[in-house]
Amino acid sequence: MPTTNIETLVRENIRNLTPYRSARDDFDEGVLLDANENSYGASVRNTLDLHRYPDPTQDRLRKVIAEYRSVEVENLFLGVGSDEPIDLLMRIFCEPGRDSIITTPPTYGMYKVSASINNVNIKEVMLTEKFQLQPDLIKETVDETTKLLFLCSPNNPTANDMKRTDLLKLCTTFPGIVVVDEAYIDFSRQESMAGMVQQYPNLVVLQTFSKAFGLAGIRLGVAIANPEIISYMMRVKAPYNINKHTADTALKAFDNLELLKFNIKKIREERQYVAEQLNLADAVEKVYPSNANFLLFKIRKAKEVYQNLAKLGVIVRYRGHEPLCEDCLRVTIGMPDENVKFLRALKDVVG
Repeated sequence: MPTTNIETLVRENIRNLTPYRSARDDFDEGVLLDANENSYGASVRNTLDLHRYPDPTQDRLRKVIAEYRSVEVENLFLGVGSDEPIDLLMRIFCEPGRDSIITTPPTYGMYKVSASINNVNIKEVMLTEKFQLQPDLIKETVDETTKLLFLCSPNNPTANDMKRTDLLKLCTTFPGIVVVDEAYIDFSRQESMAGMVQQYPNLVVLQTFSKAFGLAGIRLGVAIANPEIISYMMRVKAPYNINKHTADTALKAFDNLELLKFNIKKIREERQYVAEQLNLADAVEKVYPSNANFLLFKIRKAKEVYQNLAKLGVIVRYRGHEPLCEDCLRVTIGMPDENVKFLRALKDVVG
C-alpha cells in the first residue's frame, strides 16, 4: 500500500491558505440581507431564484453523484468541466517555475496547456506502439520536482483503456499524485478506478458530464479522491464555481438514467458499425480499437482527407501532428444519419 504524505506535497502557501468564506457558507435561508444580492429579483423570469448565489458546496448534487458512482460525498469535488480540477491540482501541488508534471503522449492536450499557464514544467513519457503505459520508464523519469502524473483512460485521442494493472502499479510506485482522467469511462467495459481512492490516497479520478451524459453545455466535471485532497480543492476553488442552471440540469439527468443507458448502448452499436465500414475502405490503413465514443483511424493523405471532408460539411479531427498518430483522423460517433453522411463523404473523397 502507498504511504504518500499528501500534506508534504501541497505547496506551503496553499497549506497556510485561509479560504474565502462566502455568505452562503453560513446561512442559506431566512431574510437574506448578508450577500449584497438584488432583493428585487432577477431581470429575467426563472424558477431557480437566480438573484441568490448558488450553494458553494453543492451538497445535494454531490450526494446524488456519489451514490451513482459508489463513493462517499467527502470523496467528491465538482468543477467547471474537468478543466477546473486539472488546473486546481496544479495550483495546489506544483510550485510555479520549479515543479513538474508527467504526461504520456499522445494524450489529452489540456494537461500540457494548464501546466504552461501555471508555469509548471512538463516531462513526457511516450506510450508504447500499442498505446499503453510504460510504468518503469515513468518511474525513471521522476525526480524531486515531479508532483503530478496525468493518465487518460480511455485515452484521448487513441480511444483505448490503459491496463488496470499498470494504473494500480503507478498508484503504488509514483511518489506524487496520480490523476486518472476517465472522461470516457461510461463507454468502456473496464471498471472505473473511482472505487480505489480509499486504498490509494494519492489517486485522483476525473470524470465529466460532457460525454456519456451528453451535457457538455453545462460544464460540469467531477474529481474523486481521498477527503484530504478534496478539502484542499474546496479551499482553493472559486466560492460559487457551480451555477444554479448547471446544478439543476445535472440533478434532472439522474431522473432519466434509462435514457443515459440507452444512448450509451446505441453509441457502442454505431461505433462498431462505423469501424466495420472504415475497415472496408481501401484508403484506410488501420482502425484502432475503441472504448470511447470516437474512433481513431489511419488513412493515406490524412490531412488532405480532413480538409476535403470539411469542404463537404463533414467535420472530423486531424490528429496527425500527435506522436504515434501520423496520418490519423479522429471521428466522433454521431447519430446514425450523421455516421452515414460521414461514410459517404469519405467515400467521395478517397474514392
